[in-house]
Amino acid sequence: MNEIPLVEDEIRNDPSFANVWQELKWRGLVHVSTDEAALEEALSGEPITYYCGFDPTAPSLHLGNLVQLLVMRRLQLAGHKPLGLVGGSTGLIGDPRQTAERVLNTKETVAEWVAKLQAQVQRFLSFEGENAARMVNNLDWTAPLSALDFLRDIGKNFRVGTMIKKETVAARLNSDEGISYTEFSYQILQGMDYLELHRQYGCVLQSGGSDQWGNLTSGTELIRKVEGKHVHALGTPLITNSDGTKFGKSEGNAIWLDPTMCSPYTFYQFWLNTSDADVISRLKVFTFKTREEIEALETAVAERPHTREAQRALAFAVTAFVHGVEATKNVIAASAAVFGQGELAGIDADTLKAATAELPFAVVPVNESGIIDLLVSSGLSKSKSEARRTVGEGGAYVNNNKISDPEQVIGTEDLLHGKYLLVRRGKKNLAFVEVQAS
Repeated sequence: MNEIPLVEDEIRNDPSFANVWQELKWRGLVHVSTDEAALEEALSGEPITYYCGFDPTAPSLHLGNLVQLLVMRRLQLAGHKPLGLVGGSTGLIGDPRQTAERVLNTKETVAEWVAKLQAQVQRFLSFEGENAARMVNNLDWTAPLSALDFLRDIGKNFRVGTMIKKETVAARLNSDEGISYTEFSYQILQGMDYLELHRQYGCVLQSGGSDQWGNLTSGTELIRKVEGKHVHALGTPLITNSDGTKFGKSEGNAIWLDPTMCSPYTFYQFWLNTSDADVISRLKVFTFKTREEIEALETAVAERPHTREAQRALAFAVTAFVHGVEATKNVIAASAAVFGQGELAGIDADTLKAATAELPFAVVPVNESGIIDLLVSSGLSKSKSEARRTVGEGGAYVNNNKISDPEQVIGTEDLLHGKYLLVRRGKKNLAFVEVQAS
């Protein structure tokens, strides 16, 4: 399992966590729920079984999914039993979007993405002990079900009048795009998931985003009709930035949990760039820091905003939770080294490229790896005469080493990972260079 720093110790040392429902509310993780008093009572008693579903609509989970994973983790640390569902069948259908019909992926693609998402979910939950997590796949109970049995046993419990009132369905019905019977049926499939998990494992709580509320209550209503029992649903708020912009994107790109789709460096920088207005709410939602710790960081934001203590604490905690402590330390070291405050040689190639991704980039042949050529080719100097002045004034650096001889040629032994150089003019003008063999 992924290394998660001090999570259990932080929880156990925080007396407020004795009531996990109130803890979720304090952290701003409750937007809507079924009977609040009954749900708080259920979470305060003997361990219950709960679940959250993740559909394989991409090869990785993203920050919206991370909110749900953290809710699952908090509930498990409070003693409850999680079921992590990755939707091998619902992923073949697609949850209706507000705007247009989803493009259906092939069965092979969905199966591949199911495996990837299962591996990701497993990193954030414990599969040991009395409240060990379980992974489930709804394809296991939908694939053997005939269309006639589905319509007779499940479909007869749903009323079309109720189904078309669901927010997303209503929006699509009133649009030029309309909605297909396939996507319209999605809420029935999700309701059946809850019924099946209730029957198999005694599951009595489903969590999800508040935009999924119609699908969540499809399950609670189905169980009430079929089993005559009342179960619970919890909808977390959609996370938005204080300035109204969409949360979870950097430079227009989604922040994925897979390091091959979003590098740990980019992930860390995303959190480090959190605004003062948003950082405390992000600490509550995305970290396991105690109330006392968060209140101290809130004071730091108010009194010493220039130190960015809260942002650094947030970036470290979330990156360590998702990518591990060592990867996070490597990211921090890389950021410092790029700006001349550390050793570049020990940084792995992927982190180095991520840390220098926004710098000017140049490719030079190996026979032009003299300092003068490097300054000019990288765009740091406009001419060779200007480059010579830079060297003479002591302002030329390669891999954070000052170059004093304008005739110096950089040797292959100086290349980072056999082909890269970080060239600097003065304190702040940087370029990343790839040296190619002739």
